[in-house]
Amino acid sequence: MEIKWVDSHRISVCTDHGAAVISANREGLLSLAGQLTALAEAVPGSHIHYDDGNSLEDGSAELIVEKI
Repeated sequence: MEIKWVDSHRISVCTDHGAAVISANREGLLSLAGQLTALAEAVPGSHIHYDDGNSLEDGSAELIVEKI
């Protein structure tokens, strides 16, 4: 599965009273949309791991999205 990013993407993830809050600019949302579409076509068990070391803004909570 190829993970593509739209230039100038900005995405952050935080938790608020047990809820995951994903905040993103236009480019971030377009990046996520493409990646989730690719994940939908992948085999069950495939996943995308997001963290502040590879894709999210500094201080963001980790996010893992998995296809079941």
